[in-house]
Amino acid sequence: MFGALIGDIVGSRFEWNNRKSKDFELFTDDCFATDDSIMSLAICKALLQKSSQNDLSLLCIQCMQELGALYPDAGYGSRFTAWLTQKEPRPYQSFGNGAAMRVSATAYVGQSQEEVADLARAVTVISHNHPEGLKGALATATAVFLARTGQSQKAIKEAICANFYCVNFTLAEIRDSYSYDVTCQGTVPQALEAFFEAQSFEDAIRNAISLGGDSDTLAAITGSVAEAYFGIPPRLRARAMDFLDDRLLAIVTRFEAYFPGKLA
Repeated sequence: MFGALIGDIVGSRFEWNNRKSKDFELFTDDCFATDDSIMSLAICKALLQKSSQNDLSLLCIQCMQELGALYPDAGYGSRFTAWLTQKEPRPYQSFGNGAAMRVSATAYVGQSQEEVADLARAVTVISHNHPEGLKGALATATAVFLARTGQSQKAIKEAICANFYCVNFTLAEIRDSYSYDVTCQGTVPQALEAFFEAQSFEDAIRNAISLGGDSDTLAAITGSVAEAYFGIPPRLRARAMDFLDDRLLAIVTRFEAYFPGKLA
């Protein structure tokens, strides 16, 4: 789980101050855990509490609203902010990239590609029930699962291209023209290409940030796949912990006790 958290924290200071370069300091005092981390951990909490597939969606709503209330200034979009405060929240046909940034934990809990897809769908449709929102979540969860189970970058890319997105560009080809985009279709393929071109976990995060755009979400998605594939250097994992309070650390620590992350 720390892959998504690290990507979010590193990208947080670049969301409105893009850097079209891979040359930057990863962590500074300006970094913070945004809504990407908060909602990812809400899903971790729900997955830990679930007793069956049937109650997962309801648990996600409860956990997301609970953490949303505790961290109201994390940077949620306006429609999602309204969803977080509704007594009986309903999905609102969203295809925002929030569907993809929060879903990576499902790829650790599911024991098959089919089970991962079912879990990813259950945690997504509660808010992001547009087909493009679901596609973004399923593509991300699938990529994490394939990386976690030993598939090569080439094989993962082939699976994504066959089932979700035609990723037929390089970062160098799109970097200059790529701009802020909060849709799944304008974020997930780019985030995955940042992983496909990476040589290490840190390189993947730098690739994602270098595109500009919605930097924290791009890097959270990239980081979630890169952790499962490369593993995280212990120094980066330890540094990221400095940006999480005791409540958030307790969630991720408990989740990793059951579903360990990968160290480089």
